[in-house]
Amino acid sequence: MIALTRRSLCRLLALAPLASTGRSSAASVVNDAALKSLLQPLLGKHQVPAIAAGIVTAKGLQKAAAVGVRKAGTKVAATVKDLWHLGSDTKAMTASLMAMLVEEGKVGWDDSLVTILPELKATPLGQVTIKQLLHHTSGLPANLTWGAIAAKGGPIRKQRLTALAEAAMLPLTDAPGSKYLYSNLGYVMAGCVIEKLFNKDWEAVIRERLFTPLSMTSAGFGGIGTLGKTDQPWPHSANGTPMPQNGPLVDNPPVMGPAGTVHTTLEDWAKFIADHLKGARGEKALLKPESYTALHTPGLQDYAKGWLAVQRPWAGGLALSHSGDNTMN
Repeated sequence: MIALTRRSLCRLLALAPLASTGRSSAASVVNDAALKSLLQPLLGKHQVPAIAAGIVTAKGLQKAAAVGVRKAGTKVAATVKDLWHLGSDTKAMTASLMAMLVEEGKVGWDDSLVTILPELKATPLGQVTIKQLLHHTSGLPANLTWGAIAAKGGPIRKQRLTALAEAAMLPLTDAPGSKYLYSNLGYVMAGCVIEKLFNKDWEAVIRERLFTPLSMTSAGFGGIGTLGKTDQPWPHSANGTPMPQNGPLVDNPPVMGPAGTVHTTLEDWAKFIADHLKGARGEKALLKPESYTALHTPGLQDYAKGWLAVQRPWAGGLALSHSGDNTMN
Protein backbone atom coordinates (compact mmCIF):
# COMPACT_ATOMS: atom_id res chain seq x y z
CA MET A 1 0.00 0.00 0.00
CA ILE A 2 1.39 3.42 -0.83
CA ALA A 3 0.32 6.97 -0.12
CA LEU A 4 -1.08 8.93 -3.00
CA THR A 5 1.05 11.83 -4.22
CA ARG A 6 1.18 13.99 -7.31
CA ARG A 7 4.56 12.55 -8.10
CA SER A 8 3.61 9.54 -10.10
CA LEU A 9 1.23 6.86 -11.12
CA CYS A 10 0.28 4.89 -8.04
CA ARG A 11 -0.29 1.24 -7.24
CA LEU A 12 -1.86 -0.07 -4.07
CA LEU A 13 -2.35 -3.54 -2.67
CA ALA A 14 -4.36 -4.43 0.42
CA LEU A 15 -2.26 -6.62 2.71
CA ALA A 16 -3.70 -8.15 5.86
CA PRO A 17 -4.00 -11.71 7.23
CA LEU A 18 -7.51 -12.17 5.85
CA ALA A 19 -9.54 -15.34 5.91
CA SER A 20 -9.39 -17.22 2.63
CA THR A 21 -12.17 -16.55 0.15
CA GLY A 22 -11.74 -19.89 -1.53
CA ARG A 23 -10.94 -18.22 -4.84
CA SER A 24 -7.59 -18.76 -6.46
CA SER A 25 -5.77 -16.12 -8.46
CA ALA A 26 -7.36 -15.80 -11.89
CA ALA A 27 -5.28 -16.93 -14.86
CA SER A 28 -6.13 -13.68 -16.61
CA VAL A 29 -6.33 -10.51 -14.53
CA VAL A 30 -9.40 -8.42 -15.37
CA ASN A 31 -10.25 -4.82 -14.61
CA ASP A 32 -12.80 -5.26 -11.80
CA ALA A 33 -15.65 -2.81 -12.23
CA ALA A 34 -16.46 -2.36 -8.54
CA LEU A 35 -12.86 -1.72 -7.58
CA LYS A 36 -12.43 0.58 -10.57
CA SER A 37 -15.38 2.68 -9.41
CA LEU A 38 -13.69 3.14 -6.02
CA LEU A 39 -10.44 4.28 -7.63
CA GLN A 40 -11.84 6.66 -10.23
CA PRO A 41 -12.66 9.55 -7.82
CA LEU A 42 -9.16 9.36 -6.35
CA LEU A 43 -7.54 10.42 -9.62
CA GLY A 44 -8.82 13.96 -9.36
CA LYS A 45 -8.63 14.14 -5.59
CA HIS A 46 -4.93 13.33 -5.55
CA GLN A 47 -4.07 14.62 -9.04
CA VAL A 48 -2.25 11.51 -10.22
CA PRO A 49 -2.24 10.25 -13.83
CA ALA A 50 -3.26 6.71 -12.88
CA ILE A 51 -3.88 4.35 -9.99
CA ALA A 52 -3.72 0.55 -10.04
CA ALA A 53 -4.93 -1.53 -7.11
CA GLY A 54 -5.45 -5.10 -6.08
CA ILE A 55 -7.02 -7.11 -3.28
CA VAL A 56 -4.87 -10.05 -2.19
CA THR A 57 -5.52 -12.98 0.12
CA ALA A 58 -3.44 -16.05 0.89
CA LYS A 59 -4.98 -17.52 -2.27
CA GLY A 60 -3.47 -14.79 -4.42
CA LEU A 61 -4.81 -11.80 -6.33
CA GLN A 62 -8.60 -11.76 -6.06
CA LYS A 63 -9.46 -8.48 -7.76
CA ALA A 64 -7.51 -5.82 -9.64
CA ALA A 65 -8.28 -2.54 -11.34
CA ALA A 66 -6.49 0.33 -13.06
CA VAL A 67 -7.78 3.81 -13.88
CA GLY A 68 -6.23 6.79 -15.62
CA VAL A 69 -3.48 7.06 -18.20
CA ARG A 70 0.10 5.86 -18.40
CA LYS A 71 1.41 9.35 -19.14
CA ALA A 72 -0.15 12.68 -18.21
CA GLY A 73 -1.33 14.56 -21.29
CA THR A 74 -1.98 11.39 -23.32
CA LYS A 75 -4.98 9.13 -23.74
CA VAL A 76 -3.05 5.87 -23.38
CA ALA A 77 -4.91 4.00 -20.63
CA ALA A 78 -3.11 2.28 -17.77
CA THR A 79 -4.02 -1.41 -17.51
CA VAL A 80 -4.05 -4.11 -14.84
CA LYS A 81 -1.31 -5.91 -16.77
CA ASP A 82 1.14 -2.98 -16.71
CA LEU A 83 4.47 -3.06 -14.92
CA TRP A 84 4.87 -0.93 -11.79
CA HIS A 85 8.08 0.23 -10.17
CA LEU A 86 7.99 -1.01 -6.56
CA GLY A 87 10.75 1.20 -5.18
CA SER A 88 11.32 0.51 -1.49
CA ASP A 89 8.73 -2.26 -1.46
CA THR A 90 11.77 -4.21 -2.67
CA LYS A 91 13.08 -4.11 0.92
CA ALA A 92 10.64 -6.82 2.01
CA MET A 93 12.10 -9.05 -0.69
CA THR A 94 15.67 -8.39 0.44
CA ALA A 95 14.66 -9.20 4.02
CA SER A 96 13.08 -12.45 2.80
CA LEU A 97 16.36 -13.45 1.16
CA MET A 98 18.12 -12.80 4.46
CA ALA A 99 15.58 -15.05 6.21
CA MET A 100 16.57 -17.85 3.83
CA LEU A 101 20.19 -17.45 4.95
CA VAL A 102 19.05 -17.58 8.59
CA GLU A 103 17.10 -20.79 7.92
CA GLU A 104 20.15 -22.32 6.25
CA GLY A 105 22.29 -21.49 9.29
CA LYS A 106 24.61 -19.20 7.36
CA VAL A 107 23.81 -16.14 9.47
CA GLY A 108 21.77 -15.17 12.52
CA TRP A 109 19.54 -12.14 13.01
CA ASP A 110 21.75 -10.99 15.89
CA ASP A 111 25.07 -11.66 14.16
CA SER A 112 27.28 -8.61 13.77
CA LEU A 113 28.49 -7.68 10.31
CA VAL A 114 32.13 -8.30 11.19
CA THR A 115 31.40 -12.03 11.52
CA ILE A 116 30.46 -12.10 7.82
CA LEU A 117 32.56 -9.24 6.49
CA PRO A 118 35.88 -9.35 8.38
CA GLU A 119 37.09 -6.25 6.54
CA LEU A 120 34.82 -4.30 8.90
CA LYS A 121 36.98 -5.19 11.91
CA ALA A 122 37.64 -2.15 14.09
CA THR A 123 34.99 -0.06 12.30
CA PRO A 124 31.73 1.10 13.91
CA LEU A 125 29.81 -0.62 11.12
CA GLY A 126 31.30 -3.99 12.08
CA GLN A 127 29.29 -4.07 15.32
CA VAL A 128 25.94 -3.49 13.60
CA THR A 129 23.74 -6.60 13.48
CA ILE A 130 21.70 -8.03 10.62
CA LYS A 131 18.48 -7.28 12.51
CA GLN A 132 19.51 -3.67 13.04
CA LEU A 133 20.16 -3.19 9.32
CA LEU A 134 16.70 -4.50 8.46
CA HIS A 135 14.96 -2.58 11.28
CA HIS A 136 16.61 0.72 10.26
CA THR A 137 18.24 0.96 13.68
CA SER A 138 21.85 0.54 12.54
CA GLY A 139 22.89 4.15 13.06
CA LEU A 140 23.73 4.44 9.35
CA PRO A 141 22.64 7.56 7.45
CA ALA A 142 19.86 7.35 4.89
CA ASN A 143 22.02 7.36 1.77
CA LEU A 144 25.43 7.74 0.18
CA THR A 145 26.12 9.69 -3.01
CA TRP A 146 24.86 6.82 -5.13
CA GLY A 147 25.38 8.53 -8.46
CA ALA A 148 29.07 9.06 -7.74
CA ILE A 149 29.51 5.37 -6.91
CA ALA A 150 27.68 4.34 -10.07
CA ALA A 151 29.78 6.74 -12.16
CA LYS A 152 32.91 4.78 -11.25
CA GLY A 153 31.46 1.84 -13.15
CA GLY A 154 32.49 -1.76 -12.79
CA PRO A 155 30.53 -4.90 -11.84
CA ILE A 156 27.54 -4.30 -9.61
CA ARG A 157 28.97 -6.30 -6.70
CA LYS A 158 32.11 -4.17 -6.84
CA GLN A 159 29.96 -1.04 -6.69
CA ARG A 160 28.21 -2.36 -3.58
CA LEU A 161 31.55 -3.17 -1.99
CA THR A 162 32.57 0.42 -2.73
CA ALA A 163 29.45 1.51 -0.87
CA LEU A 164 30.42 -0.84 1.97
CA ALA A 165 33.88 0.71 2.20
CA GLU A 166 32.42 4.23 2.22
CA ALA A 167 29.86 3.30 4.88
CA ALA A 168 32.59 1.79 7.07
CA MET A 169 34.36 5.15 7.15
CA LEU A 170 31.31 7.02 8.40
CA PRO A 171 30.57 7.71 12.06
CA LEU A 172 27.26 6.18 13.10
CA THR A 173 24.53 8.72 13.79
CA ASP A 174 23.45 6.82 16.93
CA ALA A 175 24.42 3.72 18.87
CA PRO A 176 23.23 0.60 16.99
CA GLY A 177 19.76 -0.44 18.10
CA SER A 178 18.98 2.81 19.91
CA LYS A 179 17.16 4.91 17.31
CA TYR A 180 15.10 4.46 14.15
CA LEU A 181 16.39 6.16 11.00
CA TYR A 182 15.11 4.95 7.63
CA SER A 183 18.20 3.99 5.65
CA ASN A 184 18.50 2.83 2.06
CA LEU A 185 22.18 2.39 2.85
CA GLY A 186 21.35 -0.19 5.50
CA TYR A 187 19.56 -2.35 2.95
CA VAL A 188 22.40 -2.02 0.45
CA MET A 189 24.67 -3.28 3.26
CA ALA A 190 22.26 -6.18 3.73
CA GLY A 191 22.64 -6.81 0.00
CA CYS A 192 26.42 -7.05 0.51
CA VAL A 193 25.86 -9.76 3.12
CA ILE A 194 23.51 -11.64 0.77
CA GLU A 195 26.03 -11.40 -2.08
CA LYS A 196 28.88 -12.61 0.15
CA LEU A 197 27.00 -15.62 1.52
CA PHE A 198 25.33 -16.66 -1.74
CA ASN A 199 28.45 -15.73 -3.77
CA LYS A 200 26.22 -14.18 -6.44
CA ASP A 201 24.92 -10.76 -7.38
CA TRP A 202 21.81 -9.79 -5.39
CA GLU A 203 19.93 -9.62 -8.71
CA ALA A 204 20.80 -13.25 -9.49
CA VAL A 205 19.89 -14.38 -5.97
CA ILE A 206 16.47 -12.73 -5.96
CA ARG A 207 15.64 -14.19 -9.36
CA GLU A 208 16.70 -17.67 -8.27
CA ARG A 209 15.26 -17.70 -4.76
CA LEU A 210 12.13 -15.52 -5.07
CA PHE A 211 11.06 -14.68 -8.61
CA THR A 212 11.44 -18.19 -10.05
CA PRO A 213 9.81 -20.26 -7.26
CA LEU A 214 6.93 -17.76 -7.03
CA SER A 215 6.57 -17.64 -10.86
CA MET A 216 7.03 -13.86 -10.86
CA THR A 217 7.85 -13.89 -14.57
CA SER A 218 7.37 -10.15 -15.08
CA ALA A 219 9.76 -9.10 -12.29
CA GLY A 220 12.85 -7.13 -13.27
CA PHE A 221 15.00 -4.19 -12.26
CA GLY A 222 15.16 -0.50 -13.06
CA GLY A 223 12.89 1.86 -14.95
CA ILE A 224 10.02 0.54 -17.03
CA GLY A 225 8.86 0.88 -20.60
CA THR A 226 10.58 1.12 -23.98
CA LEU A 227 12.54 4.33 -24.43
CA GLY A 228 10.28 6.92 -26.06
CA LYS A 229 7.20 4.68 -26.13
CA THR A 230 4.18 4.85 -23.84
CA ASP A 231 3.99 1.07 -23.53
CA GLN A 232 4.23 1.15 -19.71
CA PRO A 233 3.47 3.71 -16.98
CA TRP A 234 5.70 6.74 -17.50
CA PRO A 235 7.82 8.37 -14.76
CA HIS A 236 6.61 11.78 -13.53
CA SER A 237 8.12 14.63 -11.53
CA ALA A 238 6.82 15.79 -8.16
CA ASN A 239 4.46 18.32 -9.77
CA GLY A 240 2.87 15.68 -11.99
CA THR A 241 4.79 16.56 -15.17
CA PRO A 242 6.06 13.61 -17.24
CA MET A 243 9.82 13.17 -17.06
CA PRO A 244 11.71 13.88 -20.31
CA GLN A 245 12.51 10.19 -20.77
CA ASN A 246 11.40 6.75 -19.68
CA GLY A 247 12.90 3.30 -19.89
CA PRO A 248 15.27 1.00 -18.00
CA LEU A 249 17.84 3.68 -17.15
CA VAL A 250 15.36 6.17 -15.69
CA ASP A 251 15.68 5.02 -12.10
CA ASN A 252 17.95 5.22 -9.09
CA PRO A 253 21.41 3.68 -9.77
CA PRO A 254 21.46 -0.16 -9.81
CA VAL A 255 23.85 -0.16 -6.83
CA MET A 256 20.75 0.62 -4.74
CA GLY A 257 19.05 -2.58 -5.88
CA PRO A 258 18.48 -4.26 -2.47
CA ALA A 259 16.86 -1.04 -1.23
CA GLY A 260 14.49 -0.54 -4.14
CA THR A 261 14.85 -1.22 -7.88
CA VAL A 262 12.37 -4.07 -8.55
CA HIS A 263 9.45 -3.65 -10.94
CA THR A 264 6.63 -6.09 -11.61
CA THR A 265 2.96 -6.44 -12.51
CA LEU A 266 0.23 -6.29 -9.87
CA GLU A 267 -0.36 -10.02 -10.34
CA ASP A 268 3.26 -10.95 -9.70
CA TRP A 269 3.64 -8.52 -6.79
CA ALA A 270 0.54 -10.20 -5.34
CA LYS A 271 2.29 -13.60 -5.52
CA PHE A 272 4.97 -12.34 -3.15
CA ILE A 273 2.35 -10.81 -0.85
CA ALA A 274 0.29 -14.02 -0.89
CA ASP A 275 3.38 -15.99 0.14
CA HIS A 276 3.79 -13.74 3.20
CA LEU A 277 0.10 -14.08 4.03
CA LYS A 278 0.32 -17.87 3.80
CA GLY A 279 3.43 -17.88 5.95
CA ALA A 280 1.74 -15.66 8.54
CA ARG A 281 -1.16 -18.15 8.68
CA GLY A 282 1.23 -21.07 9.21
CA GLU A 283 0.49 -22.49 5.76
CA LYS A 284 3.10 -23.91 3.39
CA ALA A 285 5.18 -21.10 1.89
CA LEU A 286 8.74 -20.39 0.80
CA LEU A 287 9.93 -19.90 4.37
CA LYS A 288 9.25 -21.50 7.73
CA PRO A 289 6.47 -20.00 9.91
CA GLU A 290 9.02 -18.67 12.41
CA SER A 291 10.75 -16.76 9.62
CA TYR A 292 7.56 -14.91 8.74
CA THR A 293 7.06 -14.14 12.42
CA ALA A 294 10.55 -12.64 12.54
CA LEU A 295 10.00 -10.68 9.32
CA HIS A 296 6.67 -9.26 10.53
CA THR A 297 7.67 -8.44 14.12
CA PRO A 298 8.44 -4.70 14.49
CA GLY A 299 11.41 -3.17 16.22
CA LEU A 300 11.34 0.57 16.86
CA GLN A 301 8.51 2.75 15.49
CA ASP A 302 6.53 -0.20 14.09
CA TYR A 303 9.14 -1.05 11.44
CA ALA A 304 9.71 -4.79 11.08
CA LYS A 305 12.02 -6.27 8.42
CA GLY A 306 11.00 -4.70 5.13
CA TRP A 307 7.47 -4.06 6.39
CA LEU A 308 5.73 -1.46 8.48
CA ALA A 309 3.73 -3.58 10.95
CA VAL A 310 0.77 -1.81 12.53
CA GLN A 311 -2.55 -2.69 14.17
CA ARG A 312 -5.54 -1.52 12.11
CA PRO A 313 -9.28 -2.18 12.71
CA TRP A 314 -9.95 -2.62 8.98
CA ALA A 315 -7.34 -5.39 8.91
CA GLY A 316 -8.81 -7.21 11.87
CA GLY A 317 -5.49 -6.74 13.64
CA LEU A 318 -2.06 -6.72 12.04
CA ALA A 319 -1.56 -4.87 8.76
CA LEU A 320 1.70 -4.90 6.81
CA SER A 321 2.45 -2.00 4.52
CA HIS A 322 5.24 -0.09 2.84
CA SER A 323 5.69 2.87 0.51
CA GLY A 324 7.64 2.54 -2.71
CA ASP A 325 9.03 5.51 -4.62
CA ASN A 326 12.07 6.17 -6.78
CA THR A 327 11.05 9.87 -6.87
CA MET A 328 9.55 9.35 -10.35
CA ASN A 329 7.30 6.28 -9.99
